[in-house]
Amino acid sequence: MNVALVSPSHNAYSETFIQAHKKIDANVFYYYGGTIPNHLEGYGVIEPKSGTLNSWVRKFWRRIRRETFSVGETEFIKSLQDNEINVVFAEFGITGAELVHLCKRIHLPLVTIFHGYDAYVHKIIQDYKIKYLDLFQYAGKIIVVSEAMKSKLISLGCPDYKIVYTPCAPNDMFCKIKPIFSEQKSFIAVGRFDDKKAPYYTLLSIRKVAEKYPDVKLYYAGLGTLYETVKNLTKYFKLENNVKLLGIITPNDFVSLLIKATGFIQHSITSISGDMEGTPVAILEASAAGIPVVSTRHGGISEVIIDGKTGFLVDEHDVDGMALNIIKLIENPGLAKEMGHYGKENIIQNFSMEKHLYIIKSTLDEVVISGKNGRI
Repeated sequence: MNVALVSPSHNAYSETFIQAHKKIDANVFYYYGGTIPNHLEGYGVIEPKSGTLNSWVRKFWRRIRRETFSVGETEFIKSLQDNEINVVFAEFGITGAELVHLCKRIHLPLVTIFHGYDAYVHKIIQDYKIKYLDLFQYAGKIIVVSEAMKSKLISLGCPDYKIVYTPCAPNDMFCKIKPIFSEQKSFIAVGRFDDKKAPYYTLLSIRKVAEKYPDVKLYYAGLGTLYETVKNLTKYFKLENNVKLLGIITPNDFVSLLIKATGFIQHSITSISGDMEGTPVAILEASAAGIPVVSTRHGGISEVIIDGKTGFLVDEHDVDGMALNIIKLIENPGLAKEMGHYGKENIIQNFSMEKHLYIIKSTLDEVVISGKNGRI
């Protein structure tokens, strides 16, 4: 089966789930570069250069046939046909919504996976209200990464029977990690410094812990619009010896931190814009590595972290509660190891990459074989 995997960006450091989807058991053609992609991995730009003979010929035929497609859209369609694509797999709801009219034109099945902001941000929901309804009607299946997201899409008009649930999954390398908990008072946070991850709340939690344990340490990796805010707060609260802002790190760097740390922290919230998490991959990776997770009851987090068994969950904005749970792990190293052990078992049994990719592949197979899309 030839699958067109379509993503707006190429190798975004925080979108490891897209790189994982290239490994589904099929011939995957990875298209990227905007909602209407203009690049094909291993090939290059798929839109002809302006001023070339090919470009002028295509524009001429478009005018004669009165086509409403842009040159870029026409080239994308041609690439799909040249590569004998059987199904389009669109990353993010916005991408899927923008591709519906092209898939309709060439009668090509479409499957779309939602990840987070595309299902929750108020402005996106408003701007894409009609296009989403068109997507829900035409797409053979809609994949979601949390039960909360499933409920949200149903409220937006997506038929329940079209929805497939499969949380993102950690790379298998994280399941092979054997943590040694060598730094009893060290913790990790990894993720974009944006509104829904509320990095300032994570910082404030560590500040609270530092009142009792002045040598507590947080290794915080990532970048984003709130990075400078967190850096300034770190300086203001005199936490430079406690908080190490690492910027973007490699998977191997993350592994090194997971081996020695006592726990992983993430204080996700629903932002004013409505943005929410799907199921954060970094949380899955940390749990798979065998260390406990301290996070919030938010999005799909409570579906993968078992409160009191594989980690601790608090309500959004509860900085004091998060700090108390961090202290529990510091004061009870045996509990931290036990929670990490159960966390690793939970991920391996229920949220493995093999299971995740199998569900996606089975969904694509079903749509292609049955011809389930908006044409019937």
